[in-house]
Amino acid sequence: MTRSISLLGATGSIGDSTLDLIRGDRDSWNVVALSANCSAEKLAKLAIEFDAEIAVVGDEACLPELRQHLSGTSIEAAGGQQALCDAAARPVDITVAAIVGCAGLAPTMRAIEQGNTVALANKEALVSAGEVMTAKVAEHGTTLLPVDSEHNAIFQCLTGNDLDDVRWITLTASGGPLRTKSLAELEATTPAEAVAHPNWSMGAKISVDSATMMNKGLEFIEAFHLFPVGLDRLRIIVHPQSVIHSMVEYRDGSTLAQLGPSDMRVPIASTLAWPARMDTNCRPLDLASIGELSFFSPDEERFPATRLAREAAHAGGGTPAVLNAANEVAVAAFLAGQVKFTQISAISARTLDNYAPPAPNSLDDVLAVDAEARARASEMLEIA
Repeated sequence: MTRSISLLGATGSIGDSTLDLIRGDRDSWNVVALSANCSAEKLAKLAIEFDAEIAVVGDEACLPELRQHLSGTSIEAAGGQQALCDAAARPVDITVAAIVGCAGLAPTMRAIEQGNTVALANKEALVSAGEVMTAKVAEHGTTLLPVDSEHNAIFQCLTGNDLDDVRWITLTASGGPLRTKSLAELEATTPAEAVAHPNWSMGAKISVDSATMMNKGLEFIEAFHLFPVGLDRLRIIVHPQSVIHSMVEYRDGSTLAQLGPSDMRVPIASTLAWPARMDTNCRPLDLASIGELSFFSPDEERFPATRLAREAAHAGGGTPAVLNAANEVAVAAFLAGQVKFTQISAISARTLDNYAPPAPNSLDDVLAVDAEARARASEMLEIA
């Protein structure tokens, strides 16, 4: 049976992996919408390959180039935030929401409002708009499936079990490429070193988040919204091999863990096929060659991001949105060579100290908090 799909963020790493899976089972999928921030030539090639109905660039300045590359085809070309939202609102069986950062928030909400299935790869959406988004999911009867390897692992380990029986949900973290570095070495870290993840192939922003451990902090907040067991039953452990993607311990002492290769096609395939399974061409997990699995407690002196995220989650309201926005500003500044690696968390912390908005009640409220937090974080760059 053919299923319809829209992919928001088609040219990023999640988009590449998703389309690779669709390519391997082409007859089962009808691609409706593909989007990118710009990357007009790549987006057009993908839209032609997968015979999409519409291709959308978030940056409207890239629309003329997209139209040029799609000239002579029947594929619709559109650009701008409203066009993204309109494409996301087209009814499909499943939408993969993989636009990085708060730019993906509004399109993801529109996808949720159509009431089918949304595979969520944009963690910032739940971090910044957790209560607003989960309320929309409940209102429209949408099935929300987590794509992040950790949350997908938890989802799989919870299947068929009662949340009341959960003792702990443990998010595993690789620790990133800088896990063993001293504070002095972290101070001197370059963007190239920070994005060189030992296990995963990811975009620059999420790679830096992994290096600072902010990625795991944001995932902690996301898990709070996806799996409502309470903050006191969520914890983080460093697992450098990235073989166990997360674990759930139950009150009888049983712990279920999901293991797999460090390949995002595995969790993506889980969401595309849910509640069934599908073939992938991922390399099978070879535990004998791995040899050993190790675990460590997070070091929040060298990597304070997880502490900041935990405190933001406990504070609630608009605080998680402030943390996410400030971190995005600080990471962009680091990648541009404007601040040191260690200043990323410091800028986020100062922004949190400087701005404590009330809980947002709507998407507009979330976007207003996000904009104000970005402005204040940008001011912090000047004194960093």
